[in-house]
Amino acid sequence: MQKPTPQAIDFALKETYPKIGAGSVTGDKLSCTYDLVEQMQYLYVRVVKAKDLPSKDVTGGVDPYVEVKLGNYKGLTKHFEKKSNPEWNQCFAFSKDRIQASVLEVVVKDKDVVVDDFVGRVWFDLNEIPKRVPPDSPLAPQWYRLETRKGEKAKGELMLAVWMGTQADEAFPDSWHSDAAVVGTESVANIRSKVYLSPKLWYVRVNVIEAQDLVPGDKTRYPEVYVKANLGHQILRTRVSQVKTLNPMWNEDLMFVAAEPFEEPLRRLDHKPVNTRWFNLEKHITVEGEKKETKFASRIHLRVCLDGGYHVLDESTHYSSDLRPTAKQLWKPSIGILEVGIISAQGLMPMKTRDGRGTTDAYCVAKYGQKWIRTRTIVDSFSPKWNEQYTWEVFDPCTVITVGVFDNGHLHGGGGDKSGGSKDSRIGKVRIRLSTLEADRVYTHSYPLLVLHNSGVKKTGEVQLAVRFTSSSFINMMYKYSQPLLPKMHYIHPLSVIQLDNLRHQATQIVSMRLSRAEPALRKEVVEYMLDVDSHMWSMRRSKANFFRIMKVLGGLIAFGRWFDQICNWKNPITTILIHILFIILVLYPELILPTIFLYLFLIGIWNFRWRPRHPPHMDTRLSHADAAHPDELDEEFDSFPTSRSSDIVRIRYDRLRSIGGRVQTVVGDLATQGERFQSLLSWRDPRATTLFLTFCFIAAIVLYVTPFQVLCLLTGFYVLRHPRFRHKLPSVPINFFRRLPARSDSML
Repeated sequence: MQKPTPQAIDFALKETYPKIGAGSVTGDKLSCTYDLVEQMQYLYVRVVKAKDLPSKDVTGGVDPYVEVKLGNYKGLTKHFEKKSNPEWNQCFAFSKDRIQASVLEVVVKDKDVVVDDFVGRVWFDLNEIPKRVPPDSPLAPQWYRLETRKGEKAKGELMLAVWMGTQADEAFPDSWHSDAAVVGTESVANIRSKVYLSPKLWYVRVNVIEAQDLVPGDKTRYPEVYVKANLGHQILRTRVSQVKTLNPMWNEDLMFVAAEPFEEPLRRLDHKPVNTRWFNLEKHITVEGEKKETKFASRIHLRVCLDGGYHVLDESTHYSSDLRPTAKQLWKPSIGILEVGIISAQGLMPMKTRDGRGTTDAYCVAKYGQKWIRTRTIVDSFSPKWNEQYTWEVFDPCTVITVGVFDNGHLHGGGGDKSGGSKDSRIGKVRIRLSTLEADRVYTHSYPLLVLHNSGVKKTGEVQLAVRFTSSSFINMMYKYSQPLLPKMHYIHPLSVIQLDNLRHQATQIVSMRLSRAEPALRKEVVEYMLDVDSHMWSMRRSKANFFRIMKVLGGLIAFGRWFDQICNWKNPITTILIHILFIILVLYPELILPTIFLYLFLIGIWNFRWRPRHPPHMDTRLSHADAAHPDELDEEFDSFPTSRSSDIVRIRYDRLRSIGGRVQTVVGDLATQGERFQSLLSWRDPRATTLFLTFCFIAAIVLYVTPFQVLCLLTGFYVLRHPRFRHKLPSVPINFFRRLPARSDSML
């Protein structure tokens, strides 16, 4: 057995044993509701509002804000201008692992130009702070009298709620975290966790039927008319009408992608046609610098509808996370629940430089169905701990969840820049197919994060996940395996491959544009990486990987052919004799053939059960042919489209493609030659060969008519399995005859 290389070991999946509640018996309620992550204790401080604050400046007003101090950590609320009864309603979370103080101090200050004035404070002993675990009711805020620095009563009151909790607390996602104390207030929104929903996408079908009474610009000839349709940034056109008149006809469908909201009446759920409509054509003319519309008698006949029976593909079909039709009325009940605990990452690479040293501000994004989640950003850590748990409804087990890890590039340049400037760098991603998971089992593994660069494949760290798929109905889940993968409209009115490719591109553009407008933004580069936008681009590496995948699939047939050749050549006489006996039994009792085949497959499956995979699949560098890719092939894969490389490099790559294409062309030509030889058996292209074949067919028909079929099978089998002393190395007569048949290759230029 070949010993795995150090790189293969480093890139392998590792089973982990985190301290999570799943499968354990504890008295903590968190183990039941938030049990796929490790508990992280936090001190929560909710600053609600203040009242009756005293004036501190000469104008008689106060510009209040609150400073929450715990040891070296300090959180600030926003400040108000001239307001003695401000309301903040801001929450602060301090990680217990980093708490070194024994006292929590909440100070109200007055914003000033030079030095901020002290208004009053409230302090708490950490040993006396209550603990709260959901589903306990939230702790009610209370009024606290402000004190001076000497502990005397001051004017004004502050409403606070202070408690010890975990990341399962409802306040956790929107809290300011001490982990990100170095982040400016303008960038705090960029580090928070968030749940997003993809826009609801529909296919828009525009059936262009005909036009009437067109007015051509050139009246000396009949126009070559086509129709151009525009929806947002999507522009499509029909072919030129074959009817060369002023009443052209097309009856051609143009397909677009649109996102809700829009009007209801256009929707349809099946293949039944909707009503058509005539639309008057309008023409814009400029009169005295103003654009005006002129109506004339020309009109166009259209059928426009929103096709809700399709699933709008925004992902690659090889790893889709959702296969339901667009229309909610056609959805089937869910078959289960998917729960994912995003625990931590280890060994992350520095993704950028800050203050002269490498650093990483990591966050995770998970996508399944229409629901996207984004964890909070852990600032300046190569081993971040998120410990966040999320849940999705599952409607089909043959779907894939994608989890990506990214470096946040928008923390120290202001939070308002959403499009330009720095980008969020990809650290790596993981795909998990739900059908490979056993129901109700918790999978805890550390997945390698692998990224392909121009210089080769690199491991940028590992991400630790806990995954559990719970089936709500075993029968419904099994029934799903008998159903079509896509909604029925994809089979009743199928779309072409080119159409699906263009529509997928438009869908990903709409999704990335919508999510990039959220707060915090899920940026375009993140969405495109999660959706594998560039998976259809040419890659020599992928082509080689797919070729070797095919060879591996055919490896079983090749191995069977070698084994059968050994049987025929009597390499092991005992095995060959046993095969003879089995062959005689099957010929004499042909009704045993199919039961024997299925029983054999059943036994193989039972035997392989012992070595079944015990972990989910992961990114395989050897399968991807990433560990042996040539640098020039990788440079070509990362080249832009159209190319940005020099003409010399492009010429070299073009010549390489020509040589590969030449070999493919030769193989295709050989296949065509074999097919044409079969056709020539009866075409009289070679009259002597056809005469011989027809004579053989006539004699074979008579012999087969008078000879029992079982006898014929026995004779054929014995001939094929004959001993080597009765064989010779020259090709057989049928092969010699077939190779002499004419093909049309000699008619090729």
